[in-house]
Amino acid sequence: MQDWSDRHAPDLAAIEALAEAALAALPKPFAAAATGVALRVEEFAPDDMLDAMGMEDGYDLTGLYDGIPLTEKSVMDQPMGPDTIWLFRRPILDEWADRGNVSLGELVAHVLVHELAHHLGWSDDDIANIDQWWD
Repeated sequence: MQDWSDRHAPDLAAIEALAEAALAALPKPFAAAATGVALRVEEFAPDDMLDAMGMEDGYDLTGLYDGIPLTEKSVMDQPMGPDTIWLFRRPILDEWADRGNVSLGELVAHVLVHELAHHLGWSDDDIANIDQWWD
């Protein structure tokens, strides 16, 4: 049995390192699309973000894509800031503990890829048709 007595929960930097590793492992077509997207890791989604999504519980949101999907971008769009993939540490850790059947790296990579799919213009239904992870 592993000794966990001196272990600590992964911090923001650890989650970011896992996300960066997942980005580095992306196949070339997806890696190219990801180069223009900023990555932010926070403890929880900010209240205004939850409010905009009609959510009350910060534990319900593990990640979010904030930007204009590539399929909708126009040269006429005024940049409001970089497209951003947000990852939320505490909800990710909570889901990881609840699942108990995936590594933390696998879960972080999955959330990241899900949000990157939104950047590519895929809907949640499109993603669900390809990826049965959340079922």
